[in-house]
Amino acid sequence: MKIRLTFLTAALLLAHQATAKDISLTQARDIANTTTPASTSQTFVALEGQSLAQLRKAIQGNAASLSRQQLEHSAQQQQADSAWLKARGYDFQVKANQQAGIELLSAFSTLPKTTLDASLQTVEEINLNATKALRQQALADAEGINHLYFLADALGPKLGNAFLTAYDKGELGKAAALIKATEISTGAAKKHFNYKRPFLIAGNTVHLVPDDVVVKDNQPYSADGGAFPSGHTNTGYTDALLMAEMVPERFEALVTRGARYGYSRVVLGVHYPLDVMGSRMVAQRNVAHFLNDAAYRAMFNEARDQLRTALEKECGTTLAQCAQSAGKDDPYRDPAMRDFYRFTLSYDLPQQKGAAKAVNVPQGAEVLLETALPNLSASQRRALMSKTALPAGYPLSGTTDEQNFWQRLNLPAAFEMAHKAR
Repeated sequence: MKIRLTFLTAALLLAHQATAKDISLTQARDIANTTTPASTSQTFVALEGQSLAQLRKAIQGNAASLSRQQLEHSAQQQQADSAWLKARGYDFQVKANQQAGIELLSAFSTLPKTTLDASLQTVEEINLNATKALRQQALADAEGINHLYFLADALGPKLGNAFLTAYDKGELGKAAALIKATEISTGAAKKHFNYKRPFLIAGNTVHLVPDDVVVKDNQPYSADGGAFPSGHTNTGYTDALLMAEMVPERFEALVTRGARYGYSRVVLGVHYPLDVMGSRMVAQRNVAHFLNDAAYRAMFNEARDQLRTALEKECGTTLAQCAQSAGKDDPYRDPAMRDFYRFTLSYDLPQQKGAAKAVNVPQGAEVLLETALPNLSASQRRALMSKTALPAGYPLSGTTDEQNFWQRLNLPAAFEMAHKAR
């Protein structure tokens, strides 16, 4: 099924570019709540429960019970082929990429107090008005950071269960190892910007959520270190985006899962919307950077092929069939999630008025749509990215072309526009 190569005709270029609408904090909460144990789909709830059960078992290991100490030192074991990754000897150039991330986010230091105040008010509202199910999902997201179980629910019920089975068997070992290694720590940026977390700001109304989900010791979930940018969101978005590149049959659902993971950080009250937005920018930039490197791409292709073969084996059918939408049992494929994703690009923070800066797509950024839209040329993918970008002026869009682009990039909207033109 080919997308017509004439889709970028003058008519389409003049078409209304909005593929999602602005929604309120309350609407975003209600949409996000459909991807929690409060879902009306028992099939989806069962998948969430299985994912959580396997996470808890992985953290507990051979111990008699699960403790917070085990949680703090948990990591992938049989799930990841660390020996394969080590043998490849790839240099992720962590310090250089960390510095690139700091430069990308430098506009944070010039944000007006009104924007910072609005960001605090937003996290307070999202945190205090979150449903019990949103808090439960946020805890599972947060405390499962060292594993990939959280990706299962964005794969749909059939493929999601196949993923959970293959992951714990070690059948996805190369992908599991590579994805985690690609997460470039935000630690250097946190030290550079040195911004207090919302629950440490004088007079805040943040409610720290007791853990009744993973360790189940009712200890309030907290976090240390600087707030900006969010390390968890960087992890969640990097993982989800790389999985989307490996399983493009679920591209938009997986990319949205990265945004949904970031939303969980705001629900817990440990991060501002700005932290989440900044980490999305950095993760997108990092994944594109690596995918444009031939040595990394060779590892990626090997890991992807192993993953796809293993998933097909567990599915007992083709990956395309296994990944098909499942209606109400597949909330990450609900069109409402496009609105939610659009919301997470700005969190309704103040938009600066003035002359709109044009979107200039950095060379190589189009690689992020390569596996999802293989029939399009690089220039066509770049045009889609430009056409569907968020309006100008939202916080962190900065003054440089790269800042402007990575803040405004809307991958699900670009993907949707291409498919509407079939």
